[in-house]
Amino acid sequence: MKKAAGLLGLVIALGVGYYIFKAQYAESPTGGAPPKQVIDVVGVKNDLLAIGQAERMYLASHGTYASVDQLQQDGALQFSGTNRRGYNYTAEVSGGEHFRIVATPADPAKEGWPTLAIDDTMQVSQQ
Repeated sequence: MKKAAGLLGLVIALGVGYYIFKAQYAESPTGGAPPKQVIDVVGVKNDLLAIGQAERMYLASHGTYASVDQLQQDGALQFSGTNRRGYNYTAEVSGGEHFRIVATPADPAKEGWPTLAIDDTMQVSQQ
């Protein structure tokens, strides 16, 4: 009888431990987003950081910020700002004072995916 009670106690303890583990780790850090979305969004964030750095370099050499097309023509960007990873990149430039680069999903399959942006503070934000 003692062995049965000990085994029952062990099973109950394992069940409680499993329940706590499952509740704690059921939601992934990405909010449950599909892996392809997570990969593409991380890639877009890296692109935004590269564009932001290119903007800073362009400002240092030209005294003003530039559009994405101007950065490409100047050779500061090695990729196209249109339809990269299913996102389009647009620049909102205020001369030598401020810039904001916005990445919006352009691929119809990515409807509902986040719109991302970076500004002259080099902080990537999600909208």
